[in-house]
Amino acid sequence: MSDLTIRKNAPFELITLGEMLTDEDEMKLVNPNAKFPFDPQEWAEKWLNEPDDASFYILDETGQPVGFFALRVGVGPEVRHLTYVFVAPEARGGAGAQMAALVEQAARQLEALTLTLKVETDNEPAHNAYLSAGYEELSRRNGMATMRRDLD
Repeated sequence: MSDLTIRKNAPFELITLGEMLTDEDEMKLVNPNAKFPFDPQEWAEKWLNEPDDASFYILDETGQPVGFFALRVGVGPEVRHLTYVFVAPEARGGAGAQMAALVEQAARQLEALTLTLKVETDNEPAHNAYLSAGYEELSRRNGMATMRRDLD
């Protein structure tokens, strides 16, 4: 996998995410409650509307967006919760450690001390990538694993 970078999303610039999320099954994995096709206004008003939400595009070596993730404030401002993760199919495979490092970099920039996330238990590549990156599994419920990692 080539080198990936991130750029902070300009507030509510969601057209790019919509251009990536053109498959209904992919959309359900990112946000099972969102309407399909992708509606930027719905996302701005409903899914990324908290003042402290921060979202990021993942860029390939040419600067083209190949993914997206958001960090929401968790149980306190020092905790960020990873949500709405999407990686384009062509960028998947073997980039788990790099992706985890980019998410952690973004969380540190937001002064987070801890990251939390939920991952589907049957999504073995993602689950294993988080375990390899040092995330601890806290619980399993309804097909989802809750995980956390304290940042150094």
